[in-house]
Order: sequence, then C-alpha cells, then structure tokens
Amino acid sequence: MALRDAACETAGTAHDLRWARDVRDSVRCAGVLLALLLLLDRGTGRLTPGRGALWVALALLLFLALYPPRVRAGADWLSSRWLLRERRVRTDLLVSVRCLDGFSPRLVLRDASGGRVEIDPEVLVRNPQLWLRVETAARRSAADGRLLCGATALDHLARRIERETAQAVFRASGLE
Repeated sequence: MALRDAACETAGTAHDLRWARDVRDSVRCAGVLLALLLLLDRGTGRLTPGRGALWVALALLLFLALYPPRVRAGADWLSSRWLLRERRVRTDLLVSVRCLDGFSPRLVLRDASGGRVEIDPEVLVRNPQLWLRVETAARRSAADGRLLCGATALDHLARRIERETAQAVFRASGLE
C-alpha cells in the first residue's frame, strides 16, 4: 500500500489518505446495524425472508449514506468520485469557490468550462499534499483574474490549515 501511495505521489497526483479507512468504517457501521437487526428479529422469532431483505436494504442505505467520495488532485485539476460518478474541475481555471456552512460543511469549486466539484473541506485539512495542489492552481487562477468569487474563502481555509498544521507540529514536538 505504501509503495502504491508513493508511486501515486511521484506521478503528480495526490489523494485523500484516509479514504480507505472511511470506506471500511462505513462498511463496519452498515454491517453492525445489519447484524443487530437480524439478531434482534431472530431472538424475537419474527425473522422472515421479507424482513431480512428489508434489513439488508436498510443497511445498504446506511452504507450509501456514509460512503465517502474519493478526492484526488493533480497539477491543475481536482476530482471527486462517488460510487458511479466522477466530477472534475480545472483548478487553474476556477471562477468560483464557495464555503457552504451547516451540518456538513462543503467547499464548492466551479471552473470556467462549467465543471463543479463539491468536497468536504476537512479532506483538504487532513491532506497537505492535496491542499498544496489545489491552492497553487487556485492562486494562479486568482492571479490571472479568473477567480471572480471565493478568494476570501480560500484565504480562510488556508489560515485554518496553517493553524492546524502548526498545532500538530507543536503537539508532535511536545511544545503544546
């Protein structure tokens, strides 16, 4: 796995390093729910094939709700791939970056050709290589005058990432 990650990084592509763990966690949650529902029904003597199928469908819905998109970035692009669909945006041609706050904060990036990607900003915070590729191309887009809306959102995110990186360094060195 580490060899594959190193090859991916040297090829100029960065990805969410925690994605595989998040997928495993969503499988575990769905599996635990399914096991508990089946055990409960079996223990009460009400387990039928129809109810079993219902519980499997419910666990599948939970898995789909928890399944994280796979975020990757190259020199001038960012992609977010869910189960069957991949969305891609050219980060060197960005025209808009918006932060949507709420229960699940989202970062929405749009490029000049109509591409749109929506990701969790936490993915960029956890993955400095991913953030570096996005920020470099987005700054170039802002310098070229293409980024019409969102320079402030990028600045806020950059400050947050720098703050959390500094805190991690202090924790690791014992200077907290």
